[in-house]
Amino acid sequence: MLERLGAVASGGVVLTLRVRRYRYLRTAGVITSGVLMLPASARAADLPLKAPALKAVYDWTGLYIGAHTGVTRGSSSATLTDPTVATDRNVFTGATGGVQVGYNWRLNSGLLLGVEGDISFPNYLPSNHVVSSAATALSSAEERWDYVASLRARLGYATGNWLLYATGGAAFTGERFLATPTGGNEQKVLNTRFGWTAGGGVEYAFAPHWSARLEYLYSKFENAAVSFPSGAQYSSSMDFQSLRVGLNRKIDWPDVPTTNPKSDVTDTESSRWEIHGQSTFLPQGHPSFNAPYTGPNSLTTSPDLQETWSNSLYLNARLWDGGEVYFNPELLQGFGFNNTTGAAGFPNGEAQKSGFPYPHFNASRLFVRQTFGFGGEQEELASGQMQLASKVDVSRLTLQVGKFSVVDVFDGNSYAHDPRKDFMNWSVWASGAFDYAADKLGLGYGATAELNQKQWALRAGYFLMDATSNSNNFDMNIGRRGEYVAELEMRYSLFGQPGKLRTLGFVNSAYAGSYRETLDNPAFGIDITQTRRGRLKYGYAFNLEQAVTDDIGLFGRWSWNDGHNEIMAFTDIDRSLSGGVSVKGTKWGRPDDVVGVAGAINALSQDHRDFIAAGGLGPLIGDGALNYRRERVLETYYAYALNKALTFTADYQFIVNPAYNADRGPVSVFSGRLHGEF
Repeated sequence: MLERLGAVASGGVVLTLRVRRYRYLRTAGVITSGVLMLPASARAADLPLKAPALKAVYDWTGLYIGAHTGVTRGSSSATLTDPTVATDRNVFTGATGGVQVGYNWRLNSGLLLGVEGDISFPNYLPSNHVVSSAATALSSAEERWDYVASLRARLGYATGNWLLYATGGAAFTGERFLATPTGGNEQKVLNTRFGWTAGGGVEYAFAPHWSARLEYLYSKFENAAVSFPSGAQYSSSMDFQSLRVGLNRKIDWPDVPTTNPKSDVTDTESSRWEIHGQSTFLPQGHPSFNAPYTGPNSLTTSPDLQETWSNSLYLNARLWDGGEVYFNPELLQGFGFNNTTGAAGFPNGEAQKSGFPYPHFNASRLFVRQTFGFGGEQEELASGQMQLASKVDVSRLTLQVGKFSVVDVFDGNSYAHDPRKDFMNWSVWASGAFDYAADKLGLGYGATAELNQKQWALRAGYFLMDATSNSNNFDMNIGRRGEYVAELEMRYSLFGQPGKLRTLGFVNSAYAGSYRETLDNPAFGIDITQTRRGRLKYGYAFNLEQAVTDDIGLFGRWSWNDGHNEIMAFTDIDRSLSGGVSVKGTKWGRPDDVVGVAGAINALSQDHRDFIAAGGLGPLIGDGALNYRRERVLETYYAYALNKALTFTADYQFIVNPAYNADRGPVSVFSGRLHGEF
């Protein structure tokens, strides 16, 4: 803004400019030390009172990294020979996601030359990653793709903030061929196909360092032929079509000139949108332990080492006054012990109930949030992965609808709620007996409302329930089926330190089986699916957090459910008591470090324990027999902050009576966790 108009001198007009922020200025004069010299022909009366807002032109030259998501449509023809012959022609579709990195050179003419490498992964649904399958009387076989990658050249034309381009190059895909002879064990052969890819797209730079694109690619791969140890042979063809949207972030190199101002990689350059990200790698192992028998849902008695790896983007935008949209695509990889079974208080909160040998894409969260302020006192909401920085009324109503996790809104706790940062055990970071609605990855669809006041908040929500226990399908009989949950949060001060008490209640209306009815009918053979019908499960939880000092906090949870019907989504716990302490490292000169110690005691209802003892299976437990005792967990960790963005955690857990079975264990679990975020 032009704030002061100087005097008109002979030979020229002298203007002093005070500009809060500007990038470009079109003028025939010269800027020197904040003084603009205009030709004498100019007249002060002809000058505008405001400097014109001139839009920056994006600098396309340089290195960029990014992520993409989209849909694929592939086709395959397959033949299984064992020596009888079976054929299959299959079309597979689904959502995919991945990452890319590239470098552009823009010539003065506007011509752009570039090179880019990318890799894409399927989602976890079989309709997406199963390429083909065939079966004969002697065996069955299946082909699955794990990733598709390419290295491509780009040729385009850039004008202003727009880029139109064509692309092509080499492609390859990794896949698994699985065969099961009749009456035999599964056999696996890994294979890599090579091929080519071509396509094109359009890209738009919407901020000095950010661009978005829409891209189409067609990929054709060579035919594959594999032989299994059984002698069966499988051959197939494969091609892909992909339509995807992408987001790129241009990276500034030190001492390299650029048209745009230098920027930190995490700078969103806008008050209307934010981009966050995280990556968590969590290896976990246990030594051998004693057990006289092992069932399908048992921890293995021999030493075991597994790992999980999650990678997340959080794309948040402000739509209008009070309206926000949140999108959280993720790449998830890894396994929990024995495919995430063997303990009700499972030791890895990152290990959900679907294990992936390669990363798989999941559009984990996509929801809209609307906040209505009632006026009066205001507070600042800090920027976060699922919170846009904003100033809001303390007295407000917040509505949220879409895909997210129940525990994103309910059962929060400052000291034990995020297995990517604090405690890892399922019965410590959450209320163990809260059977919250979710798919195998802990996510679901619902709507919530929160009324917030200075000393309290009241939350309520409705969520779709699983169609059947421990599944990825939701019961769409809305109103008749679903989870209803409410929570009252009371805020108070004790000896000058803040505390919160959350009281939660839930009712699940689900298509579920009964433990007692299954046991009472020997003809069912402990198959709980035979008793499934519309049933109710209800329960509650108390959740306390209390700061002792600025660096020390205590927490505790007690949760209970009626325990009559099968667990639908979380874990096999009907009663749970947990608590612990969290300490920051300020006293020893490491204020960003955290030490945590916690314990949990988990139990089953009488009906539930009788069902498991008779050989029944739950989502996480079932050893084939049961010498029942309460499951007890001790967990302690030290989170060492390597810098502001990267933390390494060493974690130890001691599980007594895993899966409530005194015949097994105890088990020591050792974990390391590397977590980074921006």
